[in-house]
Amino acid sequence: MKKLSCLIIFFSLASSSLAVDPSNQPIYESFLKCFSNQTCTAPGKLCGVVLPQSSASFTPTLRAYIRNARYNTSTSPKPLIVIAARSEAHVQATVLCTKSLNFQLKTRSGGHDYDGLSYISNRPYFVLDMSYLRNITVDMSDDGGSAWVGAGATLGEVYYNIWKTSKSHGFPAGVCPTVGAGGHISGGGYGNMIRKYGLSVDYVTDAKIVDVNGRVLDRKGMGEDLFWAINGGGGASFGVILAFKIKLVPVPPTVTVFRVEKTLEENALDMVHKWQFVAPKTSPDLFMRLMLQPKTLNTTQTVRASVVALYLGRQSDLLSLLGKEFPELGLRTENCTEMTWIQSVMWWANSDNALLIKPEILLEREPDKASFLKRKSDYVEKEISKEGLSFLFTKLMETGKLGLVFNPYGGIMCSVPTTKTPFPHRKRLFKVQHSMNWKDAGIEAENSFMEKTRSFYSYMAPFVTKNPRHTYLNYRDLEIGINSHGPNSYREAEVYGRKYFGENFDRLVNVKTAVDPENFFRDEQSVPTKPSSMR
Repeated sequence: MKKLSCLIIFFSLASSSLAVDPSNQPIYESFLKCFSNQTCTAPGKLCGVVLPQSSASFTPTLRAYIRNARYNTSTSPKPLIVIAARSEAHVQATVLCTKSLNFQLKTRSGGHDYDGLSYISNRPYFVLDMSYLRNITVDMSDDGGSAWVGAGATLGEVYYNIWKTSKSHGFPAGVCPTVGAGGHISGGGYGNMIRKYGLSVDYVTDAKIVDVNGRVLDRKGMGEDLFWAINGGGGASFGVILAFKIKLVPVPPTVTVFRVEKTLEENALDMVHKWQFVAPKTSPDLFMRLMLQPKTLNTTQTVRASVVALYLGRQSDLLSLLGKEFPELGLRTENCTEMTWIQSVMWWANSDNALLIKPEILLEREPDKASFLKRKSDYVEKEISKEGLSFLFTKLMETGKLGLVFNPYGGIMCSVPTTKTPFPHRKRLFKVQHSMNWKDAGIEAENSFMEKTRSFYSYMAPFVTKNPRHTYLNYRDLEIGINSHGPNSYREAEVYGRKYFGENFDRLVNVKTAVDPENFFRDEQSVPTKPSSMR
């Protein structure tokens, strides 16, 4: 672990919002005194934990897990203090001291919050960085295999630690290894075993949370309502997630991966149309992600359709299956590669050398690495016609850069009640992620790419769910609604809340009102408390 510098310096950056504001010093001193008292730690021993803007460690700690470069500029809002917690006691003290000073608290595990809600605010705020609370303990003697996972652990660290203990177990979660486990799981969590095993939250058996009163509660202590809420409703509305206990799932000794690409000139339209009828209904052992990207080939505009897949079994069985169900794909032996499950994790993380590299690469956190991006999401419940797909292909080419990612559901997802967890989208055919990335800094570039993203989102409207237009909580999108936390807080929250949670929104509001009645844990899209007129 890199040792944080305890050197406190004062400096001025004429053109940067990081410049130290002398008026912040009394706030820092009050917080430090409170934190010292709560943790029984001398202030001098907290210089690597409680980081004011004047600390040499403030900027590198803040920047380390900002994954969207739109929020990593000189004019981006900055917290007055970053708390780099090293223990549960540090988290408890952070909650109590932030509340006593009446500041907003943002909790960040991996920093992959697409719209920056875990580290950005337009109100005075502190950031609680959980990246040091990443302990993982795997126990294969517990009910077929379980693990306690610290909220600050990355998914790559989770997979690696499971692999170190058992070569025949895994966990159904995301394909990006640098995503933080705390946010991923509490928002539902899914990956390429979703059709076989379901969501990440379906395998959470216990949890630890710091509540608004600074208490550390496990499942028994928090009760089943709060436990239900933090498993898909987003932990940040209810407290600070310290850790989840997860149940491991069996994986076969050999899995198969493949990638097949076609352009419009290679009958991509037929392939994409048929994909809708096969991907959500085929064997649960098979997950086929579909990606659509506009391309220019030899001055000709086209769309490239890519099917990227994981099959929990041997290549021969996969070829036989898709030869019957999906001949339009044209899958051949040379497209497929057999490997172990842990190698498939690395392959999905964009490593073409998955058979050659060691799993230790999953431990790399890639700090201070960000690109400019915007994400939106949709759900489809009825197959899109060829005419509809042709329309979308045309609009993709006109937009010029935006990509679409289709993730199929079906399999076990269809058999789980939509109220089992706050995640309400299990019965859909597939989820669509709108993905826009760009390299140019500056407001003009941002406005241009954001407007293109919004335009395509409007083109997609006829083909997706309506009233409300559902979206995935872990793909945060501030453009679907923002809560100002004024007198109309509940009504404002209903706008985005029913898109994220459907009918489960009402139960989440009840839980929130019971466990955090003063609405301390809040952000621009948090679950609200009930207004007094409804209590």
